[in-house]
This record gives sequence, structure tokens and C-alpha cells, in this order.
Amino acid sequence: MKTFKVLNLYSCLGGNRYKWTDCEVTAIELDSEAARLYQERFPNDKVIIGDAHQYLLDHFQEFDFIWSSPPCPSHSRVRVSQKTRENFKFIYPDLKLYEEIIFLDNFFKGKYVVENVIPFYEPLIPAKKRGRHLYWTNFNLPNDLGERKNLNNIIEKGTIKQLSEFHNYDFTKYKGKQRLNKMARNLVDYEAGLTIFNVARGLITREKQEVPQLFDNL
Repeated sequence: MKTFKVLNLYSCLGGNRYKWTDCEVTAIELDSEAARLYQERFPNDKVIIGDAHQYLLDHFQEFDFIWSSPPCPSHSRVRVSQKTRENFKFIYPDLKLYEEIIFLDNFFKGKYVVENVIPFYEPLIPAKKRGRHLYWTNFNLPNDLGERKNLNNIIEKGTIKQLSEFHNYDFTKYKGKQRLNKMARNLVDYEAGLTIFNVARGLITREKQEVPQLFDNL
């Protein structure tokens, strides 16, 4: 059987990847401390410390499935809510997000998903909204990604201990420069990550659902 090759961009600590099986994963992460912990968590994955945006351009043809979670702070609605604060730093939204969507949609032959926060502006390219995230894909997504019911409450109000229990990972291991609560709250729920992965592989399809309407259209 052909190996299912996956590229996991901006992999951080692998929240989306946690329940993936029967695949060969290459993970790209710029934060060396996060990359170290990702490798510890997923010892069989190939982990590369580097620029995920450039790696995608150079290596996209080598994979069957690509997941990309570009940095979200410049798109977050939190930025608008903080704009009246003293010493607030104004920055442009990082449009690498849309560069990757356009590139993958036109040149990649496999299945892809680009994930990000719901932005403070109307998305420049229509996306599928699921929970706290937007997903751009070239395949249909179920309306229900299987996210756990207490997700929003944990993300918004949970302590590091509660977030660690929820994601089944001890975030206090991280000794890098990112804030622990920010890192923990930005992780995709691993049940959603598994559902999307299984749909991309064809393990979940509209035809296999008892209620086909649970799938949206592209």
C-alpha cells in the first residue's frame, strides 16, 4: 500500500496531528523549542526547523495531504479590540495566509486545508467556519467536526492545567518565548483534526454518512 505522505506546516505542538495514524508526516516549525517538543511527542515524524511558507513552495509536490496553520495574530479580532490601548502597535495583516490558499488551490494535486482564526475583517477568500476557526479546503467538510462540547469554555476560561488536560499535553514543558496560554488556546481540537484528516483520506465521505446533509458543498 502506498504511504500517505502529509506535510504539517506551522506545526507547533501538533494539536491537529495528535490522532492521525497510518501516515508519514513531515512537520515544519520555526520555533526551535516547539519543534523539539513536537519531535518528543511524535518521534516518528520528520521535524524541520525552518520557514514553513518557503518549505511549502519548495516541496509541495512531494505530499498527498497538506495542513497549514499560518500565524494568526495579525488577523485576530483581538487586535481591533485592543487598538485604543496606549502603545498599541499597528501592523498589516500577514497576507501569506492568502498566498498559500491561492497557491494550493491552483497548483497542488492532493488535498489541503488551511486553518486560521475568524478575522476582524470579511475574509478575502470564502472559507468554511467551524467553531472558533475558519478552514479553506479543496474538499467538502462535515458541518460537525466532532469538536468536544466544552471546547469554547475551556479555551476562553481554562487555566494552563485545564488546557493541558483538555489537549492531553503538559504545556509547562515549553520553555520558549511564546505565552503558554496563547499557545494552548490556539491549538485545534484534536478530534476536529482527526475528522478533517479522515475526510481528506476518504475514510469519511458524504456517502458513508447516515445524514448526507452533514456535509456542505465546496
